[in-house]
Amino acid sequence: FCFLRGLDAEKDLIGSLASMSSNERIKAIQKMPKTMRKKREIRNKVLKEITKKSRHRGAQWTQGALGSFRRFGNALSEFFQQLRPWHKSLKIIGAEFGTSVLSYFVFLKWLLNFNIFSFLINFGFITIPQFLAAEPNNLSFTGLELLTGAGYFQQTVLYYGFYTNATIRKVENGSSYNMQLAYIFTVGIYFVICFLILLFSMARLFSSNFRLTKAFSVNASKLLCTWDFNITNEEAVKLQQKNLLTQIKEDLTEVNKEVVNFSVMERFVHIATHLLAWVVSLATAVAACAGVYFLSINNLQLFVKGYSNDLQRQAATLVLPVIVSLLNTLVPFLFSWLGHLEKFQTPGQHLCVTIVRNVILKISIVGILCYYWLNIVATSESQCWETFVGQDIYRLVLVDFIFCLLGSFFGEFLRRIIGTTVCISLGLPEFDIGRNVLDLIYAQTLTWIGILFSPLLPGIQMIAFLIIFFVKKVSLMRNCQPPREVWRTAQMTTSFIFLLFCPSFLGVLSVVGVTVWRLKPSEECGPFRGLPSMYASVDEWIQTLESYTVSKWVAWIYHNLISSELFFFIISTIVL
Repeated sequence: FCFLRGLDAEKDLIGSLASMSSNERIKAIQKMPKTMRKKREIRNKVLKEITKKSRHRGAQWTQGALGSFRRFGNALSEFFQQLRPWHKSLKIIGAEFGTSVLSYFVFLKWLLNFNIFSFLINFGFITIPQFLAAEPNNLSFTGLELLTGAGYFQQTVLYYGFYTNATIRKVENGSSYNMQLAYIFTVGIYFVICFLILLFSMARLFSSNFRLTKAFSVNASKLLCTWDFNITNEEAVKLQQKNLLTQIKEDLTEVNKEVVNFSVMERFVHIATHLLAWVVSLATAVAACAGVYFLSINNLQLFVKGYSNDLQRQAATLVLPVIVSLLNTLVPFLFSWLGHLEKFQTPGQHLCVTIVRNVILKISIVGILCYYWLNIVATSESQCWETFVGQDIYRLVLVDFIFCLLGSFFGEFLRRIIGTTVCISLGLPEFDIGRNVLDLIYAQTLTWIGILFSPLLPGIQMIAFLIIFFVKKVSLMRNCQPPREVWRTAQMTTSFIFLLFCPSFLGVLSVVGVTVWRLKPSEECGPFRGLPSMYASVDEWIQTLESYTVSKWVAWIYHNLISSELFFFIISTIVL
């Protein structure tokens, strides 16, 4: 009798679920206090009941059609998700290596999307109009230009010097396009958008990662409330299980973290080791910057003007980017080795110290290069110094990309071969998060500086980041082992974007500001030729608007807000 009552209750339950809408039915099944197997059985029985009713009722044709469209929409959504190269990769990396390594790939994906946006803006508002006024390129293409950025590329839309200073008008007496205003406003508005995106991203990540929540309640919610009941594929189920297990391990490691008490002598040894490591790190950074400074000072005269053969001259221009990339590749290995000698208590401390040392090195080198470009190249006898700077940055970006790929080969592949065949005690290498993240920030900093001199540079960096994503993913899966100590890094992505904002982005703004307001453009090339400064084009435009009554409000805003130091002081106070 009890068995029959149970069957009747189950039939009533299935009947009531079958009469619900799809979303209500899913939520009702999820809330049932039953095992996963029982829930799947109930769901299958409900689907059979719906199918049975649809065969006997003609009125169910509409619901069946809607169900088909819904399934088609879900299949289409899954298809588009599979088209994104990082959709499944990020899940696999997070499950196998934890959130510490995953944070690097999330940051790389974020930069890739950022450069896609940058490329579309510059290509749409600067490059496409220039195609309408472009003159034919009479230079021959040899293939060496792909590496040096000179030669044939010098007379293309890749560089500042190729853009016209004339007003573009496709049809006589038709609408016109002022290239000067388009160039400076596109770059200016782009940097404003970048500023807002970085601030919004930091605020959003900070609010989600630095909440004051109890660790035990978080672990309980992860264990009981984070499972996706819509997953039915066996491979996806196993991947979700492994990902959830890794996250719980990281959280438990954070909760069970032990505080080690050192003796006075041990503390003295640790402090002395840290001080010595910092002295060696700073001395190495100073020596590297001094080498780049003296090499860049002599670069314009020795490596450009000192050769009569064009092939030798183009090859000589690669010396500076190769030396800079060598320093940026080899010195971080020294910093990482010093970090291992210091024996930090947690991997997070090791990572933070390594990142700070790499930031000091890379930002100092970029600062030396900017001084070279703005104080030596800009005042040289070069016919178009902006194009020369653009070529320098192009070579730095390209050579840095090549060294990044070589770093994966020598630093991870050969290290795995040595650790598994020659010196087995070394074992497999771990993924160096600090070094790889700073490589991305350095590359993005060069791209931001180069936008003014090479508008299509974000497109080149976009392709480079896409290749780096797949190369790093393959190298990680084949050559590296998961971190020996599991640790949680919920705040790492926020820290990476903060480092991208300060000092990287703020430093770039100062460089662009000096270039636009202080430096005199070349007399024979570029959209601002003949002007005392790039910003003078805006002053001329405002003077033109003052002669029209309708546009006087624009001139008032410019004189009372845009040109007011008080206005920018108030905005900076609100933002910061």
